[in-house]
Amino acid sequence: QEWEDGQRKGKSKVVCGYPLSIFFIVVNEFCERFSYYGMRAVLVLYFKYFLRWDDDLATSIYHTFVALCYLTPILGAIVADSWLGKFKTIIYLSIVYAVGQVAMAVSAIHDITDSDRDGTPDSMTFHIVLSMVGLFLIALGTGGIKPCVAAFGGDQFGEHQDRQRRTFFSVFYLCINGGSLLSTIITPVLRAQECGIYSKQKCYSLAFGVPAALMVVALVVFIIGSGMYYKAEPQGNIMLDVCKCIGFAIKNRYRHRSKQYPKRQHWMDWAEEKYDKLLIAQIKMVLKVLFLYIPLPMFWTLFDQKGSRWTLQATTMDGNFGALVIQPDQMQTVNPILILTLVPIMDSLIYPLIKKCGLNFTPLKRMTVGMLLAAIAFVCAALVQIQIDKTLPTFPSTSQSQLKLLNMGSNSVTVKLPGNDALILPAAQVYPFINNSEIVENQAITFVGFTDYFLVYFRFVNGMKTAVNVSTAAADFGLIEPFYYSNYSQIKNGKATFTLRSGSQSCEYSTNFGFGSSYTFFIHSTLVFGSNCQDSVTAVEDIKPNSVHMALQIPQYFFITAGEVMFSVTGLEFSYSQAPSNMKAVLQAGWLFTVAIGNFIVLIVAELAKIPKQWAEYVLFASLLVAVCVIFSIMAYFYTYIDPTEIEAQFKKKINEDDEDDKSKPGKAEVEMVKRDSIKCHDEYDKATQTKM
Repeated sequence: QEWEDGQRKGKSKVVCGYPLSIFFIVVNEFCERFSYYGMRAVLVLYFKYFLRWDDDLATSIYHTFVALCYLTPILGAIVADSWLGKFKTIIYLSIVYAVGQVAMAVSAIHDITDSDRDGTPDSMTFHIVLSMVGLFLIALGTGGIKPCVAAFGGDQFGEHQDRQRRTFFSVFYLCINGGSLLSTIITPVLRAQECGIYSKQKCYSLAFGVPAALMVVALVVFIIGSGMYYKAEPQGNIMLDVCKCIGFAIKNRYRHRSKQYPKRQHWMDWAEEKYDKLLIAQIKMVLKVLFLYIPLPMFWTLFDQKGSRWTLQATTMDGNFGALVIQPDQMQTVNPILILTLVPIMDSLIYPLIKKCGLNFTPLKRMTVGMLLAAIAFVCAALVQIQIDKTLPTFPSTSQSQLKLLNMGSNSVTVKLPGNDALILPAAQVYPFINNSEIVENQAITFVGFTDYFLVYFRFVNGMKTAVNVSTAAADFGLIEPFYYSNYSQIKNGKATFTLRSGSQSCEYSTNFGFGSSYTFFIHSTLVFGSNCQDSVTAVEDIKPNSVHMALQIPQYFFITAGEVMFSVTGLEFSYSQAPSNMKAVLQAGWLFTVAIGNFIVLIVAELAKIPKQWAEYVLFASLLVAVCVIFSIMAYFYTYIDPTEIEAQFKKKINEDDEDDKSKPGKAEVEMVKRDSIKCHDEYDKATQTKM
């Protein structure tokens, strides 16, 4: 294709007014977003149930990873604009990205180090190290290409294709949300499958393997279109210029800190000795917006806990919606679904209605309301957590023990324990857990540390005088000797039928398992084998099944998503409107930096605060956001909206007038050329950065 402006020459064919190369970029973005969000959806459960980390450590590592994903775009933008160019940056970092995804998939294969074939890795260090290396490579890859792909797609259009470029960005945004939505539905289903060479376990390797395959597909598709792309040469990075100018102003101000030097109107004016006044004015506008960014990380502190704390909360809830069973990590799909619903409703109904009511609902006011909605979401999460806590089992503290009494005889037994009243234990019965203030020695203690949401832990106790074999259609749990018990085994929730055998005799026992429960089944000494043995087996719930329904999380997802629409979408729009035309990318980098800082705040609270009650932590985050919201509203009240285009035009006009006055003066010709070249450079960069946004 020959571009009309004569500056670009590409080989891409044009289909319906669009370069064919755009197809490869759109498919690449869809696959890459599927890969990222799919892996991230199951990540916190991988930490907890595969690597066996506690909730706080799993949350901390998760948010450290997310923070890195939002810090590396700054590095990616600098590398692309100053060194390799967008095309090579995308290729090289996509390879790094794909290697990281493959490393994550391999790290989740439990059979690699499971030498005793009991279903548990023998060397957890191998899996931890490989997964951490994989996550670092993924963070470097996904963050590095983030600022490049959209801008590279925009580069494919000529100056006469503004309408097609706008359509491309709409489709591009749709691919991001589509990839996110599909992956958060599919990968949790893959995780719930059972796989393994020697023993069947939850298939985290498949849940990570499919995103890895999609990332490889994304890379291959992008490379296939290589010959059709227009590849702009790197022309320098405006962020480096801004940093150099700010650094010079600070250094120059420090050098002239004595009172003998007159004060200047703004501290950036100390850079006038070396840098163009227009550039300094543009940096002032950027700094004014960046100052408003200071309180914003607290919003992201709450928002990104959807994938960590809220997912862990869902593991203690009931996901049975009748014909549909929702997994804990699938609840995250509520967010993209609500986004696609609320964005058009807000734009076409809510905002126009507020405007008709005569209210001046400015962007900063919208962002303030968005922060309040996020705080409300965490209050809802705290209320849900209080209901969940009422149903959770009470485990012993370090100064307590728990034991369970089983009467295997045919007569009642009176039991007297130190510090407790006498108990009458009926025949063929199990007495529930007993808490004692002191450690009881030489007693059999039953304790279940944790349960997986979709797995049920159970064991059988044989009260008969003969050995009994227990099996299901899926597995054989082995022979249980007389007056002995089996180890805890795992089974999926729902209805299960066990076959009990002793010699040539057998009978069947059926029961329904709830989500996240644990059971002890006691086989009576009076068991008579036949077609059915329901009455001869006593089931005792060690841990009750989850009873708080997962639908109670929907209100908190609604409020956090409504807050996202008002805060995030409006914030990007506000930043774009208040930034100079050649510094949109600088503010984009600042915006992503607030996301990274917000995730680091979660890390600090999770590791240092160590709040014993989860609902109290939710209330703490909500309170902090409300406090920050008050500060932000005060800052917003004193903010004056500007028109960067008008300010830039005034500076350019003044420079042109000064140039005309100085034309006749000797020694001014060189200054004129430098200033005009500087303005021309900024104008050329304006076009590129508008495309990048």
